[in-house]
Amino acid sequence: MPWRSIVGAVFAGVGVNAIIPARSGDAVRVVLTKRGIEGSSYATVASTVILLSLFDFVVATCLVLWAAATGQLPKVLGPSFDFGWAFHNPGTFLKATALVLAVLLVLLLWFAEQIGDFRARLAQGFAILRDRRAYFRRVALWQAVDWSFRLVAIFFFLRAFGLPATIHNALLVQVSAGLASLLPISPSGIGTEQAFLLYLLRDQASRASLLGFSVGMRITIIVVNLALGFTALLVTLKTVRWREHVAHSPR
Repeated sequence: MPWRSIVGAVFAGVGVNAIIPARSGDAVRVVLTKRGIEGSSYATVASTVILLSLFDFVVATCLVLWAAATGQLPKVLGPSFDFGWAFHNPGTFLKATALVLAVLLVLLLWFAEQIGDFRARLAQGFAILRDRRAYFRRVALWQAVDWSFRLVAIFFFLRAFGLPATIHNALLVQVSAGLASLLPISPSGIGTEQAFLLYLLRDQASRASLLGFSVGMRITIIVVNLALGFTALLVTLKTVRWREHVAHSPR
C-alpha cells in the first residue's frame, strides 16, 4: 500500500473533522484512500475505517464504563448543548437518527447493486481478523500506542495549565472527550467536552481554571489538526478544495 497516500488521507480527515461536525472527515479519508490505492473500492476502504473505529469504540466505552462504575459521571448526561438538546427533544432526536439510518441503508443497498461482489469487497476490509496475531501486532498494537500518546499529551497539557497532572485526571479528560464524540453535532465536540470536564474535575480546581485548560487544549489540538490536515490536502490534491474531489471522484 502507498503509505504516503494513506498518511495523507488520515491527516486530511483529521483536519476536516476539526472544523466540520458529524465525522465529515471520515468521508474525506475514504475518498482520498481510494484515490491512492489503485483498484480499490469504497466498500473495502469504508469497512477498513469501520474496523479501526471498533478498537477506538471499545477503549472509549471501557473508559466511560469505568467512570460510570466509580460514580464520577452525572446521573443525567445532559449538561451540554449536544446531550441537552437530545434529552429535551427526544422525538426530534429519534426521527433524525431514524433518517440517518434510512439514508445509510439506502446507500448500502445502492452499493450492493452497483458492485456485484459487494460482500467480498466489504469483507476485504476485515480480512486481517483472520490472523489474530497479525491483527494484534500490526493494528491493535499501534492503536494502543495512539491511545497512550493521547494520555501523555493530556498529562502534559494538565501540567502546562497548572492543574494536578495525574493518570487519573488524564483518564477523566479522555472520558470527557469520548462522551463529546458520541453526539458529534458540534465541531470537535467543543462545548460538550468542556461541560463534562467541568463536572468530572470539579474537585480538582476552580471552574475558571478548568475551562481555561479545556478550551486552551482543544483550540491547540484543533489548530494543529487543521495545519496537518490541510497541508496533507495540499500535498495530496494540490488544492484544499476537497469537496470537488469528493464530487468528481470515480465510482
